[in-house]
Amino acid sequence: MSFYSQIFPHLKVNLASSVLWVTLDNPEQSNAISLEMVDSLTQVLKYADFDAKVRVIVLKGEGASFCAGGDVKAMQNKTGMFAGESNELRMRYIHGIQQIPKCIEELSKPMIAMVHGPAIGAGCDLAMMCDLRIGTAKSKFGETFVKLGLVPGDGGTFFLQRVIGFSKAMQMSLTGDLVAGEEAYQWGLLNYLVAEADLEVETQKLAEKIANNAPVAVQMTKKAMKTAYLSDLQTVLELSAAYQGITQRTQDHFTALEAMKEKKAPSFQGR
Repeated sequence: MSFYSQIFPHLKVNLASSVLWVTLDNPEQSNAISLEMVDSLTQVLKYADFDAKVRVIVLKGEGASFCAGGDVKAMQNKTGMFAGESNELRMRYIHGIQQIPKCIEELSKPMIAMVHGPAIGAGCDLAMMCDLRIGTAKSKFGETFVKLGLVPGDGGTFFLQRVIGFSKAMQMSLTGDLVAGEEAYQWGLLNYLVAEADLEVETQKLAEKIANNAPVAVQMTKKAMKTAYLSDLQTVLELSAAYQGITQRTQDHFTALEAMKEKKAPSFQGR
């Protein structure tokens, strides 16, 4: 039995060619994030990042929603990840849902969010943690914590403004308003806006386009980009020199040069 054929609570996993499809599977609660989902998601992502068979990860939701964020019923009942008083709650966040942004931020494999419906609260933040987002007119994003008298406890203040800029992120965070469809695309919440009927096919095409590039170069480019928005120029230049020194001696680089000379598409092996 392969790793991906296991049963993961509140998560479905399918490896098709070099694309790993990860589906949030808690549709009765609109894919609200549970403790089980945190454990399943981080376990799968950590394994996939070290798995040479995986070149791209796609994250999507089961049912009508991408992810509703926190389970409101559990909040009301003070159960699950919302059990305990203030300090216990703080520790539950640190050792619970905050493991997701820590895990995703460490990934070297590109990660695409396929947002077919609402991505609300922590669900919006989860989509922002991904490298790219593709959706439709039905895609909705809401940083709605203030509507519930809360603040983003999962790192949303870090990721949202890096995707759409400080001013728009502040607007979403203070108003709690939803941003959908074409407006979400114009704001940069979505990188790609496609017809609803074409969403899965277009997501597959996007994943394959990335997967068909040289894997080592793709992963190092992602890491260099992540480092660049947090670092000074000298740090970025040093890292870029090191990464270029590595990639310029990979077999994939020479395969690309040969393919260019022969005017054909290269076939990269990740070496």
